[in-house]
Amino acid sequence: MNTLEIRRPSPHVAEVWLDRPDVRNAFNDGVIAELTAAFAGFAQDTELRAVVLGGRGKAFCAGADLNWMRAMADYSWDQNKADAQALADMLWTIYRCPVPVIGRIHGDCYAGGVGLAAVCDVLVASDNVGFCLSEAKLGLLPATIGPYVIRALGEPAARRYFTTAERFSAAEAHRLGFVHELCTAEQLDERVAALVAAISANGPAAVKACKRLVQDLAGTPITPALREDTARRIADIRSSPEGKEGVSSFLQRRAPAWT
Repeated sequence: MNTLEIRRPSPHVAEVWLDRPDVRNAFNDGVIAELTAAFAGFAQDTELRAVVLGGRGKAFCAGADLNWMRAMADYSWDQNKADAQALADMLWTIYRCPVPVIGRIHGDCYAGGVGLAAVCDVLVASDNVGFCLSEAKLGLLPATIGPYVIRALGEPAARRYFTTAERFSAAEAHRLGFVHELCTAEQLDERVAALVAAISANGPAAVKACKRLVQDLAGTPITPALREDTARRIADIRSSPEGKEGVSSFLQRRAPAWT
């Protein structure tokens, strides 16, 4: 990895750090390829229970790299489509990573960086973070990140910030529900560690099933087919070794085997 630092503090936890502090961790095709490869690997890792995504230096991610943008100015339509598709595929790979992804947000979080934050499952941000969906200022639009940002930020707020390209604060992002937990910069690592510990204490298969459940059910009409699907899901996990162990350990007042 040339643009990322990947750490495994334990077999159950991975840390992914955007490691281009000289450009405030801005995206280029190298970052996109390496993030895609890293999270595709995590999806196959049966030991993994949580991933922390953060950035080195003064910012989480400032959007697109300027040199990359200069190169794209001469791209054909087909080249632009292929480039955008790579970004879309990267976001999908992170979003569908089976284990929860905790975003550790500090400094600036702009444009594509907001998209990267939006595909995380839990966001912890320091209270001095500035967010901005700045694409319209450049005559562009946040298309590839749009599906995730609209889900995480909410449609009314997205209508405003997509079109105005205003900067908004961490406190506002927290009020809107985009950021789950707000803290000082000094508390950031402590709060992230607490979330990792909370997730790791739960049934590993159950956590993956819970993440998938939210993604599959959000915005879905409650039809007979959906009710049947949810009944099947709970029956599956109740009948699984992990489900049986979880219930047994609770009734016997002991720690479950996965801890």
